Amino acid sequence: MNPFKSIVTGFADMCRVFRHEMSVIVHDMGVMLFFIALPLAYPIVYTLIYNPEVVDNLPFAVVDHCRSAESRKLARMIDATPELELYDYASDMQEARRMWAEGDVIGILEIPSDYAQRIASGEQSHVTYFSDMSLLLRYRAALSALTEVQLQTGADITRERINSIGLPASTISASPVGVDTSFLGDTQQGFASFIMPGIVVLILQQSMILGICLIAGTAAERRRRGDRLTDRVDTESGPMAAVLGKALAYVVFYIPATIYILHYVPVWFNLPHQGEALQWMLFIVPFLTASAMFGLTLSHLMRTREDCFIYIVFTSVVFLFLSGLTWPRFAMPDFWYAIADTVPATWGVEGFIRINSNGASLAEQSEPYLWLWGLTLAYFISAVVLQRVSRSRSRLASAV
Repeated sequence: MNPFKSIVTGFADMCRVFRHEMSVIVHDMGVMLFFIALPLAYPIVYTLIYNPEVVDNLPFAVVDHCRSAESRKLARMIDATPELELYDYASDMQEARRMWAEGDVIGILEIPSDYAQRIASGEQSHVTYFSDMSLLLRYRAALSALTEVQLQTGADITRERINSIGLPASTISASPVGVDTSFLGDTQQGFASFIMPGIVVLILQQSMILGICLIAGTAAERRRRGDRLTDRVDTESGPMAAVLGKALAYVVFYIPATIYILHYVPVWFNLPHQGEALQWMLFIVPFLTASAMFGLTLSHLMRTREDCFIYIVFTSVVFLFLSGLTWPRFAMPDFWYAIADTVPATWGVEGFIRINSNGASLAEQSEPYLWLWGLTLAYFISAVVLQRVSRSRSRLASAV
């Protein structure tokens, strides 16, 4: 056959598969639920759950065994922090535990009786804080506030000691090493700003794969019933044209949802959004394509519509951990690190966060960008091979 004619025929087949797949999507309410409702609703629900991003004014009780000016000053300094708020003084630990049990406080500060005496004698004094660990956000906020107060108290005591020996405090710095903290990509130090830019990328991948597998499971059920007319466009096209046409339909269908999730949701909820739109849009193209090819490869495991829930839904938690959002990838065992490399969301999360939250350019994220194109090619080949195998098995079954 003429090579030019083969190309034209393949392109025509791809366009025909593209139109057919778009029709399948819009006429299947289950697929529309995954392709439209899930991407539209999940980012809003998740972001609302994680807002407000930080916790403040957490009530705590003070058990002051010292009852000195120094101990009262310490309690006032902690009360002045935005994270903690002094609820009340307790006469003893038993009363403080009662406040805790009744839900009035989430922490107890116990100041020992020798607190002022040890400070006056130049010794180190110890203060105990009991924290409610039911929510790590509370513990993190309390720890941050107590650390700041501890550093400030130490600096004040050092200055007083310097003054007591007749030296001006300005001649000696209470803190020889200054600390200037800058939280790149998460200036509010909030949980939503930290996790949502990665979660939305994973939502795009998982919702697309679920929809693709639902379509494949439906087609498998029809073939077992002998209803092959609806699959004629797919089966009469070449395997490469069928895979490319389907993938193109999914990517095109997901472009509006991608812009909504990656641009408008961060703007509405004031999430990190520092990168240029053109940079992350160019980056997200291979991510969507790789996700589509990944879904087409996995779709050959589906035998019923329900199989997508059995095989795909549970992977969301696995892929979340593999992406490095909750645990750094460099700390993973080699096996899981290699598995993570094969998931498009891993590289999509890494590259998008750096572009969107830290303002990196596409050139600076060449590694995840090239990995996504590599995964696109690898899963395209696997999808074509599996398409050929599936058709061969169907023809053998029909012959028998």
